[in-house]
Parts: sequence; structure tokens; C-alpha cells
Amino acid sequence: MRFNRRTVLATGAAALTAPMVHAAGHGKPRVVVIGGGAGGATAARYIAKDSDGAIDVTLIEPTRKYYTCFFSNLYIGGFKEIDEIGHTYGKLASDYGINVIHDWAVGIDRDAKTVRLTGGQDIPYDRLVVSPGIDFVEGSVPGWDLSAQNTMPHAYKGGSQTQLLRAQIEAMPEGGRFIMVAPPNPYRCPPGPYERVSMVAWQLSRNNPTAKILVVDPKESFSKQALFEEGWQTHYGGMVERIGPDFGGQNVSVDAAAMTVDVDGSIEEGDVINVIPAMKAGQIAQDAGLTEGNWAPVNPTDMTSKMDENIHVLGDATSQGDMPKSGFSANSQAKVASNAIRGALTDARVFPAKYANTCWSLIAENDGVKVGATYEPTDEKIAKVDGFVSQTGEDAALRKATYEESEGWYAGITSDMFG
Repeated sequence: MRFNRRTVLATGAAALTAPMVHAAGHGKPRVVVIGGGAGGATAARYIAKDSDGAIDVTLIEPTRKYYTCFFSNLYIGGFKEIDEIGHTYGKLASDYGINVIHDWAVGIDRDAKTVRLTGGQDIPYDRLVVSPGIDFVEGSVPGWDLSAQNTMPHAYKGGSQTQLLRAQIEAMPEGGRFIMVAPPNPYRCPPGPYERVSMVAWQLSRNNPTAKILVVDPKESFSKQALFEEGWQTHYGGMVERIGPDFGGQNVSVDAAAMTVDVDGSIEEGDVINVIPAMKAGQIAQDAGLTEGNWAPVNPTDMTSKMDENIHVLGDATSQGDMPKSGFSANSQAKVASNAIRGALTDARVFPAKYANTCWSLIAENDGVKVGATYEPTDEKIAKVDGFVSQTGEDAALRKATYEESEGWYAGITSDMFG
């Protein structure tokens, strides 16, 4: 029942003092979390941990082992093995009492406040957290769709696609060519494609030094551009070429059968072609009517959906203002949302929202760079307060320290997510 001024006046004081009836008549409030990544896993853990058993938490995630998109480029570069970026949900169940369901959430009934699973089961909720990550905009790269992903992998969701791309790079012929079709704004992890170029270049410089890399990019500029271009020249001189919009980067199509990229009428052949299409919020957010255009708008103070006050949307799927779409951002947003949810369901104290993000990138061995900022909610959006970025020309000791800092962060955030 949705209360407004009329229903409160009609029902009188008894309505204000009646005990809350939770989802499906349950004795405890129920929170359901869709998606077990940086946003969803963090939210589930914090709600369960900080409510001390007062809230029942269910996490719905189809995969039993979650591979982080962040740090997956280091796997491609050979700095990590696949198991080092894979994480399971056992501790969330055993240590925090979270009901972990490995299934697909295929629908949200916002009126009934239930989530439908593939098997047909309906899971009731009092509050819902939707953290579905990204899907791809159909037709954004003509000639490419999901049926082509095993020929031209996107590798922008951690796991088998990442393994496939690394295997393709390792199997490139001597003197071969790697082509990346970069995504338009906005997209998951703004430095991600360019860190990937760096890690591919690192692999090739050691195992296939006459190979070449072509980046076809629809954007005029990109995150940490000066730092990456300095690094490519320093470590991989002559290996990396970028075509931006001035030279046809916005007019691109691909032919997966022929392994070619058409760049404004010029046919470019590649031995490995990494297509990263335009992105949108995960499909379940679209299907539930939580989006405007490609993304889900949220209220900046608590990450509630602007379409439904009982739903919080986190991470890459959101349209929230100035924060980039990153694992760090999703983790930060999850903590704000979990605090708001506990306050709404248990009368716990709610603290003012504060957000932060840092994105580290590895250009070559021990050559790490970073960009980051702090943020606060305004009436219109999550707004940047201040920021920082690595500088060109930094000495080797500082770059090594930045890389080591990123390793510490990865250990910390994955512990924060999975316990």
C-alpha cells in the first residue's frame, strides 16, 4: 500500500501505530539484491553485517564464481592468472547468513514487490537492490552482435570472454595485427580500453614484437589520454596507432567472417579484433521500467530509483551524475544505499552520503597511473568535489608505488565484497 496524504487522513492514528507487515507476511524485513558484483555483493554484505540479523538478505547471482572486470586487463597482460580474479560467495552465506541463490533474475513485479527467477520462483522483497552491470546496445557496431562474440570478443565482462581474448592474442601470427573498436561515452571503466591496449602491447612486445595494434575510436579524447600516449611511446614505440573521429573513427562496421573492420570506407584486416560496443544498463533494469534511455536514473542521496522508491540501483547501470562507471564507484554507492536501507527498515541511523572513486591502470611492468575524485549529492546529481590524476613524466619509483597501491586496493575491495 502506498501512503499519501488522503490515505493517512482516512485511516487515522491506528495506521500510524500498526505494526509493519513485511514481504509475504514475513517477520523480518526482506532485502533482495540482484547482481553479485562490486555493487550487489557489497550491498548484500553490508546490509547483513550491519543489521546484525534484523534483515533477511537474499543475493541473486547466476554465476558461482565471479570474475572481476577490473584487473581483467592484467590477466590479458600476463600479470595475473584467471583464478586470481575469480571469487566465490561462500563466505557471504556462511559468515553473514545471506541467502545466495545462483539463478537468473528474469523479471521484477514492482506492484507485487517480487523478483521472478528462471525456474519460476517469485522472491518477495521490502527493498530491492538492482546492480546488473552492463549489456550492449544492439546495432551500435554494424556487423557485430552477440553471435559474433566468439570471433570478435568484447571481453568487457570478466570470465570466459577474457580468457578467449588472451588466447587469441597468444595465438596471433608473427607480425600480426590486433584491432580494437573502442566504445563511445558513457561506458564501463573509462580507462579500461586503453589499459587493455597497454597490456596487449606488453604481451606482444615480449612474444610477438613485430605485431601492430590499431585502435579505432569514436571519441575525441579519453581518460588519462596523455598518460597512456606517453607510456605507449616510452614502452612500445611504433606499435600502437589510434584512429579518432577526425579520421573516420565514428563511421565503423565489422565483418566477423572476413575478420575486417571498415573504417569510413577503408578496409582494415585484423588477426584479433576486440569489439567493445556501446553500453546500456543490464537488461533486467530495462525490462523493469527503471531506465530512461540506456541508463537508470537514481536519487543522489541514497541511490533510490527515480522510478520506484523501494528500489536502489547501483554501479554501471546508473545515471547518477559525475561518477564514472567503475568497480570502486559501485562499491562506494553500495555503502550509501545499504545505510539508507537499514535506516528505512530498522530505524538505524542514516549518515550523509559521501562517495569516492579511484581508477588505477597499468601501462607496463611497475608503471601504474591513477585518476580519482570525491563526490557529494546535490539536488540534481552526484557531483564531483575534488580530484587527482597522475602526471606525465613521473619517476619510476612513484609509478611502481602507484601500481603497488592498486594491488592493495584490489585485495581490499574484493574482501569488502565477498568477506
